[in-house]
Amino acid sequence: MSVKKVKSFLTPGEYYFSGNEAAAYGAISAGCNFYAGYPITPSTEIMETIAEKFPSLGRVFIQMEDELGSIAAVIGASWAGARSMTATSGPGLSLMMEGIGYGAFTETPFLLIDVQRAGPGTGQATRVASGDIMQVKWGSHGDYQVIALSPWSCQDMYDFTIKGFNLAEKYRVPVFIMAEEAVGHLRERISVKEEVEIFSREKRDRKRPFGTKEIDGVPSMPSFGEGARLLVTGSTHDEMGYRKTDDGDVHQKLVKRINLKILNHKDEITELEAYFMDDAEIAIICYGFTARSALFATQQLRKEGKKVGMVRLKTLWPFPDNKLKKLLAGVKDIFVPEMNMGQVASEVKKATLSKIITYNQTNGEIIHPHVIIKHLKEL
Repeated sequence: MSVKKVKSFLTPGEYYFSGNEAAAYGAISAGCNFYAGYPITPSTEIMETIAEKFPSLGRVFIQMEDELGSIAAVIGASWAGARSMTATSGPGLSLMMEGIGYGAFTETPFLLIDVQRAGPGTGQATRVASGDIMQVKWGSHGDYQVIALSPWSCQDMYDFTIKGFNLAEKYRVPVFIMAEEAVGHLRERISVKEEVEIFSREKRDRKRPFGTKEIDGVPSMPSFGEGARLLVTGSTHDEMGYRKTDDGDVHQKLVKRINLKILNHKDEITELEAYFMDDAEIAIICYGFTARSALFATQQLRKEGKKVGMVRLKTLWPFPDNKLKKLLAGVKDIFVPEMNMGQVASEVKKATLSKIITYNQTNGEIIHPHVIIKHLKEL
């Protein structure tokens, strides 16, 4: 795998963007050269910005007929050598699920930004929620792994989009930015550096695009049109890509590797941020836009003498349980506020023996700091 630094698309400095606009500019700086998508609230500004900028850069934008076509085009473009992406929201994500499973099984790198809205169904198209966390991990059938990042700011939308492309290329895996309507439509300043670090996929081994000597290895990935004799199938396949649907050993080896290549590198992939955890008796575990409210609440409660700490999950999948366990050692109570019915709280419970208190809100509104303060004062 090659790593190089390239100039950012934007001149270094500060810009005032929405989260969706920041993600689009992050994609351009990351070298994204293929976007296929279908407009859906509240992610549409990502597509609009890409559609405006791509033609003059000689890059490819296609508005597809629907989300099924979008994910198929993104996967095909990746195998043609493109750094490809799409963006959607809950209903569109549901339509993409079969393609996402195909992408995971064929080890196809691509980026998908999910700007979450209130569901299920069509739900509240313009309202905020965090209800797609479990879907993005378990929505397609079978055993596979993905990587999912959770931004809390416009700066994160820019930075995580760049990071997401790099993770996709490094591990040959679909990567998701699990944004929320509030982050996508938030407007604030972001800082753009002069250079961006870019990871490019390994292409040297043209004979085994689906196999490695290691049980948790990432194969090299040649592109169509470069001389390799490629076979890509969503059926069980051997290291060369040949279908082996009646061979249990081949299937088990393949499924084990596509899981272990992520799980065995969990500590390298996952990131979190800890605030005031050195003396914390109560810890708030949070992510996304809710972490902004949680940090303000934590700071206010500490001014009042309450020993509250906070952990912000920057990575949701793979879940950073190893790092979380270390931070939560000695904490008496854990508070998990979520804009869903408790999707991440169930993962937190697996990582600690501490008492878990949840707060779940599904009314299409953000969780305000005063709500968190009120619940923690009652502990």
